[in-house]
Amino acid sequence: MAEYTSENLDAKPYFDIELLLQLSQETRIDGELMDKMAALWEKWLGHLTVKKIKVGKIQYLAVWLDEEAEKDTDGAWDASPSDAYMITNLAQAFIMSSVYSILPDVETAGCAPAPKPTDGLVAAMEDLGCPYNSNASALSRRYAVLTFYPFKGACDICYLQPDCPKGNGQDQGSGSFTIPGFESDPQ
Repeated sequence: MAEYTSENLDAKPYFDIELLLQLSQETRIDGELMDKMAALWEKWLGHLTVKKIKVGKIQYLAVWLDEEAEKDTDGAWDASPSDAYMITNLAQAFIMSSVYSILPDVETAGCAPAPKPTDGLVAAMEDLGCPYNSNASALSRRYAVLTFYPFKGACDICYLQPDCPKGNGQDQGSGSFTIPGFESDPQ
């Protein structure tokens, strides 16, 4: 077991419709879908984990939605792919808003830099219930962020920079993204 300490933090994510529209590249949302998303937002407040973790001398912020939110988004795909797309974006906006409520500098910088997954950090995240995937390239929870606490910088300190379209200048506003949890996992 890794030597670490953790402390629960109280995030206060707010429903940022502008962020949701930006993520989804939409200009409007109909009322029925908005009602579904508002209900999910309220539900997910009870499925959110926010922790300050200290491993060695380094502190991190870990924010994730548990499996219930993943079931909600998966079930939405069965009912309506267009609604599910928006609900998936809602889960991403929920996590981002949660991070912003703890580390507002992340919103200003536009990036929550990912730390290098050290053995101690990998073991701590597993122990806390949000393990890394098999090759320690991403967290196993589909809607999760792990970054430095307090905020230390953006792309310049991110472990993922060589593979990040934003960090290496390849993001041309293509509108293409990978839904968290559906990245390829080469083995």
